[in-house]
Amino acid sequence: MKPSTLLLIFGAIALPFAFFAVKKAMSAPLPVGFPEPTAHNKIEVKQYPAYRSGTYTYEGNLSDATSNSFNPLFRHISSNNISMTTPVEARYPIATIDQPVLRGKARVSFLYNNNEINPQQVAQDIEVENHPPMLVVSLGVQGAYGYGSFQEHIAKLKQWLAAHPEYEVVGEPREFLYDSPYTPSPLKRREVQIPIRKK
Repeated sequence: MKPSTLLLIFGAIALPFAFFAVKKAMSAPLPVGFPEPTAHNKIEVKQYPAYRSGTYTYEGNLSDATSNSFNPLFRHISSNNISMTTPVEARYPIATIDQPVLRGKARVSFLYNNNEINPQQVAQDIEVENHPPMLVVSLGVQGAYGYGSFQEHIAKLKQWLAAHPEYEVVGEPREFLYDSPYTPSPLKRREVQIPIRKK
């Protein structure tokens, strides 16, 4: 049998398994009470319930914040037998709303499924945080992850806020990253959000 024929047979067998693995990587549950992800290129106001997270504070090039935070956060949930949820949260300095910021502190979190989870082993570089309910304006984005486009998405939210002066900014902007590194880039979903309140 020709090598090319063998490759075609192998590919036909492997493709369904690869598709299943990608779908499984995309299927981690949302924390209890969280709304569904915002559709691509849509802006909407969303209410989030109180939630709990394990959080790692990163300082340096903000483009490296999520990748450099992954290992300590994964060790945290693994050592405490905490199930993975989606999304991963990355909070950036509030100054990024008004101007491009390349370096600074970012807080990256793995969100717990519910507020009753109480990890017993917490490393020095991890903080267990309780977050109050939050109102945000959110932009849905589909495509490759990367801090490079964050400012562009923030600009769209600022335009929306300028057209809706009944709202004011009350906190750090954040990204919600919904899909695993194994998800093909064109299918990756995220949201860029700014916490708000009515004036």
